[in-house]
Amino acid sequence: MLEKIKSLLNELSKSERKVAELVLAQPNFVAHAPIAQIAEMASVSQPTVIRFCRSVGCTGLQDFKLRLTRSLVSGVPYVHSAVEMSDTAHDLAAKLFDNTVSSLMRTRNELNPDAIEQAVDILAKANRIEFYGLGNSGIIAQDAQHKFFRLGVPCISYSDPHIHGMSASLLRAGDAVVAISNSGRTIDLIRSVELAREAGAQVIGITHSNSPLAKRCNVTLYADTPEDPDLYSPMITRIVHLVIIDILAVGVALRRGPELIDQLEKIKRNLKERRVRGYEDR
Repeated sequence: MLEKIKSLLNELSKSERKVAELVLAQPNFVAHAPIAQIAEMASVSQPTVIRFCRSVGCTGLQDFKLRLTRSLVSGVPYVHSAVEMSDTAHDLAAKLFDNTVSSLMRTRNELNPDAIEQAVDILAKANRIEFYGLGNSGIIAQDAQHKFFRLGVPCISYSDPHIHGMSASLLRAGDAVVAISNSGRTIDLIRSVELAREAGAQVIGITHSNSPLAKRCNVTLYADTPEDPDLYSPMITRIVHLVIIDILAVGVALRRGPELIDQLEKIKRNLKERRVRGYEDR
């Protein structure tokens, strides 16, 4: 609820925004205070408080308080805290952990289960899977390849735009591409996705909603994570993307069923031979 209020701030009237700012600053107070105190603290009328509640999708004040309380009960802050030059190591750790956890929870709540089902279905049936990403997203693509090759699916990751552009042209019907991008606005990646679809492959996007990339994919899994502008790389988004890749990998593994167990057990035995003995329980 707090994240939703923050995203709607610019759409609220001037008086409703006063209520919104009070909620964001003192959510616990608003969750338990009577309407008269809320109106007084926000310097607005009581009808304005009700209008604010309806503007954020609630039927009234009680419905709003119920939803707000549910948001607060987890103990995780839903409004991201920006890091500051004066932050101690403890402050940095707390803010980064809280921001990451809240983004993961938000993405979990907003992920479309039908889109996940479609994406898993495409990947489980694919003859070949290619993962595309640039920069930070290229690292996610490599991680995806590492997870999926163990499932017995021919797959590869590309982070060089020239290489995945050429490879996309050679794909066929029955192949699949997973395109990963924080912004969804990278021209080279968008072009490779277009080439892949022209070749007959199906494309799954992991990116920001309403981005150019999202509109060019057969299925898109949205990861709308607000990044702290004082950090120099999309750290939270990277973690969210990794979790989405995990969801797809586990989904495909479950689809493949019992025949996959022998294959994974064989890999596990091979890894066991390469580890120092005597530390199995550590």
